[in-house]
Amino acid sequence: MKLGFVGGGVMAEALISGINNAGLDAEITVGEPVAARRDALAAAGINAVADNLDAISGADIVALAIKPQQLDRLAESLKGKISADQTVLSILAGVKMHSIGLRLNHKRLIRVMPNTPAQIGQGMSVWTASPDVPDSVREFVGNALGSFGEEVFVQEEKYVDMATAVSASGPAYVFRMIDAMVEGGVLLGMPADLARKLVLQTMMGSAALTRESGKHPGELAAMVTSPGGTTAAALMALEEGKFKATVMKAIKAAYDRGEELGGGK
Repeated sequence: MKLGFVGGGVMAEALISGINNAGLDAEITVGEPVAARRDALAAAGINAVADNLDAISGADIVALAIKPQQLDRLAESLKGKISADQTVLSILAGVKMHSIGLRLNHKRLIRVMPNTPAQIGQGMSVWTASPDVPDSVREFVGNALGSFGEEVFVQEEKYVDMATAVSASGPAYVFRMIDAMVEGGVLLGMPADLARKLVLQTMMGSAALTRESGKHPGELAAMVTSPGGTTAAALMALEEGKFKATVMKAIKAAYDRGEELGGGK
């Protein structure tokens, strides 16, 4: 399968690294206008060129790995340059397949919402495809996304938009929680490196326990909480700070912003 990437940022590099590390049969070229970034990609063993049209020429899959705000300008240069038998794959937050199809006058479309842990093979990707996409391309994309983490195909595109707010933006929420817990340990007088070690393992262990036990997170929290104990006091403080409601509000804000970026189309 031949892939032409438009944009060679961090997420594009993560996707390409996953594909290469999985040993998938893929020939990849990246269109990247910034010389320093092209040099960085070349240093990582990735073929990068300055012209996007050179990158997508003859590609089975044209991967749009740019920011949503760049789409209109890019579409002008790509419109009419993508053939009917090429599949356009987008990782643009908030931008609907319908909108991409209109801008590019194209029907074979795939929309993917990955996240940054893909950089270390622990990503979460949610994706969908138009009916025009061939089964061979769908199979390749599923294998490619699975090469750097978990992948979930959804029939309804609305779930990709929701995933943007939950799993794509989600690492930032977790990083902030990690930072807060580490600083809390330091506040108590714990060395920062020790606090960091404790917090990171607690995060990873808690996620693994939730996954493997199949129990509801609330049930698992109750198992840690003794009446009148330390955890009960901590949870009360979180409740007073409206922790759960604030996280839910953050996810809704991310979703709303995605809709704004995509023009709601």
